[in-house]
Amino acid sequence: MATICTTTPTREEAARDGSIPAVSVVDLHKSFGEQKVLNGINLSVSPGETLAVLGRSGTGKSVLLRIIIGLQKPDSGAVRIHGQDIEGLDLDQLSTIRMKMGFLFQQAALYDSLTVEQNVMFPLQHHCKEMSKSMQRDRVRELLAEVGMEGHLEKMPSDISGGMQKRVGLARALALKPDLLLLDEPTAGLDPISSAEIDDLILKLQTEHQMASIVVTHDLHSAKTIAGRLALIDKGSVVIEGNFAELQKSDIEFVRLFLKHS
Repeated sequence: MATICTTTPTREEAARDGSIPAVSVVDLHKSFGEQKVLNGINLSVSPGETLAVLGRSGTGKSVLLRIIIGLQKPDSGAVRIHGQDIEGLDLDQLSTIRMKMGFLFQQAALYDSLTVEQNVMFPLQHHCKEMSKSMQRDRVRELLAEVGMEGHLEKMPSDISGGMQKRVGLARALALKPDLLLLDEPTAGLDPISSAEIDDLILKLQTEHQMASIVVTHDLHSAKTIAGRLALIDKGSVVIEGNFAELQKSDIEFVRLFLKHS
C-alpha cells in the first residue's frame, strides 16, 4: 500500500501521456429486476480530461459511478481503469485501484462523529501508515487550505453548511493524490451562490492536480462550467456526446427538450 504515499512511479502515472484512457467503459449493462438501468453504455475519459454525465433523475448516472469504482457489478460489459479491467480482481487488487480514485458522494458522506480535520485524515490513517502523525496533519491542513476550510479544523460536520461539507468532502477525496476524481451531483442541494463556488473550486483543483474527472449531474450550468465534454444519457444509453455547442446544434428531440428545460 505504500506506493500511494510515496513518489514511486505507478501504472497510472505511466499512462498520463494520454495513450491509455484513464477510464474506459465498454458496452455496460445493468438491470435491477425488470428495470433496465444501463443499456450498453460506452464512454472513455483521457488523463486530465473532465467528462460530465447528464440525464434525468433515475437514469442510472449514479449507478454508473458505483460500477466504475467497483461498488456494484455490471450484468455485462467492462470497466477499465488505466487499461486494467476491474472485473475479476480480488479485494486487495480492487482496493489498490480504488486508492487512486477520489470520490465525492452526493451528500458529502462525512463521518458525523469526526471533526473536519479527522474526516480528511481518515484515508491517510488507513492507507498511509508509514506517514508520521505530523506529516498526516500537515497534509490535511494543506488540503483544507486548498478548499478554503483551513479555519474549520475542529468543527463537526453538523456545525458547517452543506457547501462547506462538500468542500471537506473534496479535500478528503484528494487525500491520496488520486489520478481519477469521481463526483456525484457535486452541487445538489446547494443555493446558486454555493453551487458557483463549488464549480469554481472544482475547476481550480482540476487545473492544479491535472486529474481525469467524471462528474455526474443534472445541473447543466454546472456541467458547462466544469467539463470540456458532456454525455447525455436517456433510457440507459448515451444519446449524444460532445461539447456544449455540439449539444446545442443537435436535432434529437430528447436533447432539445433537456437543454430547454435545464
